[in-house]
Amino acid sequence: MKLEDLKIIITGGAQGMGRHFALRLAEAGAQVAVGDVNEVGLAETLEASKSATKGKVHARRLNVADEADVASFVAWAHGAMGGLNGLVNNAGILRDGLLVKKDRETGAVKVLSKEQWDAVIGVNLTGATLITRDVVAKMVETNQRPGVIVNISSIARHGNRGQSNYTAAKAALAANTVTWSKEFASFGVRVGAVAPGMIETPMTQGMNQKARDGLVAAIPVGRIGLPEDIWLGVKFVLECDYFNGRCIDVDGGLSM
Repeated sequence: MKLEDLKIIITGGAQGMGRHFALRLAEAGAQVAVGDVNEVGLAETLEASKSATKGKVHARRLNVADEADVASFVAWAHGAMGGLNGLVNNAGILRDGLLVKKDRETGAVKVLSKEQWDAVIGVNLTGATLITRDVVAKMVETNQRPGVIVNISSIARHGNRGQSNYTAAKAALAANTVTWSKEFASFGVRVGAVAPGMIETPMTQGMNQKARDGLVAAIPVGRIGLPEDIWLGVKFVLECDYFNGRCIDVDGGLSM
């Protein structure tokens, strides 16, 4: 699809990669609806988009883990943009922790809480599934084709210490990229995924510094990734009509 023909939703659009994707798409002439629970960040994304002369960014609060909120957002986005033919599932959170941990000094055993598990699965997997379902349903109802979905997975889907919840969500999202590509084929909707490695975003900036430094040092290209690096992968999935049901790793060669 041509970027200027897109009327596309981006979740997690208040900062980081989501904001970068939204601004790039608006610059190319697309209509973009961004959603996030961070309303201050959404306003900043909207302000930053005002220099885009071709496309337009629309913004509204969205909690992807809330089914009713998702349904309302999709209906609003469709109306605001005058149609809907794309989605980037970018919203994500971290609640890292070892599944079981023993304190070296006290011997106390700690476990990953159900709250930590539920929070990450709720946003990163359930939320992505709910909005994919409702976006594709809207495309089918309005006879919109072609359509395209881009899932933001992660190289952590292969397994990463201290990220049982995040790994499970991102692995499932990559697997469902294949599932959904098959289910939505008859509707003219493609589904692809991009799996970032270590990327400079507010989320990774909040990591434990020692762990962050160790990961960056292990990247073969010698630097942390930037949102623009991931945008190039997303752009490829959006534009290449022969790409479907696959996941692209954009990680600088990092292995976890």
